[in-house]
Amino acid sequence: MDVILLERVEKLGGIGDVVTVKNGYARNFLLPNKKALRANAANKAVFEANREKIEKENAEKRDVASAEAKKIDGTTVVLIRQASNTGQLYGSVSTRDMVAGLEEEGHKVEKSQVQLLRPIKTIGMHDVTVTLHPEVSVTVKANVARSPEEAELQAQGVDIIQQMYEDEQAELAGNALEPDSEDEGALEPGQVVAEDGSIEAAEGDTAEAAAPEAEEAADEDKSEEE
Repeated sequence: MDVILLERVEKLGGIGDVVTVKNGYARNFLLPNKKALRANAANKAVFEANREKIEKENAEKRDVASAEAKKIDGTTVVLIRQASNTGQLYGSVSTRDMVAGLEEEGHKVEKSQVQLLRPIKTIGMHDVTVTLHPEVSVTVKANVARSPEEAELQAQGVDIIQQMYEDEQAELAGNALEPDSEDEGALEPGQVVAEDGSIEAAEGDTAEAAAPEAEEAADEDKSEEE
C-alpha cells in the first residue's frame, strides 16, 4: 500500500514522503496512529493544502520533546530483582517496569516510547532507548541488581556477574585444596602417631606381624630335620 507520511518514520522517510508499505503495517500501525494517509489523489491534495500547518505542529512537538530529552537523557533506573548465582533473573524486566521506574525518577513517558526489543533477563547495566518524538531519542540505563549494594557496585563499573563467577571458582578451588574431613587424621590398622607427629607402626602390631613369620621359619626347620 502507498501512504503519505505525516511524520518521520524510521527506515521509511520524513513528512510528505510517499512510501510503499505492507498492507498490515499500514492498517494496524501507520493509519490508526495518524502517522500516515493513504496515498490517493484526495489525500494528496489535503496534505499539500495543510503541509505548512503539519510541519509547524511537528516542529513544536519536536521542540517540546527535545527539552524533555535533556532532563531524561542518561537517567538510571534501579530495579531490584531476584536472580540466580549466574545472574539469570527469576522473571524479567519489561517495558512496563521501565515506565514505572522512570516515573519514580520524575519522568513520565508512554509505554510506546520505551524501545525495549526484548525483556531484560540478566542482572547488569542495560541501555534502553526512549523515543520522545520521531526525531528525538535518548538513552537511559536499567541497573538491574539483586540488592541496592550490588546496584551501587554496578553503577561504579563493577561487573557483578563476572565477580560472582570468580567467587564461585575461588570457592571451588578452595574446596579442592581442603582435605576430606572423613579422611583427615585417619590411621591404618596397626599405625600410631609418634611424638614428632609422624605415623609409624605400633610396637605390639610389629611383634604380632613378626610372630607368623617366626612360626613359619620353625615349621621349615622341623620339616628339614625329619
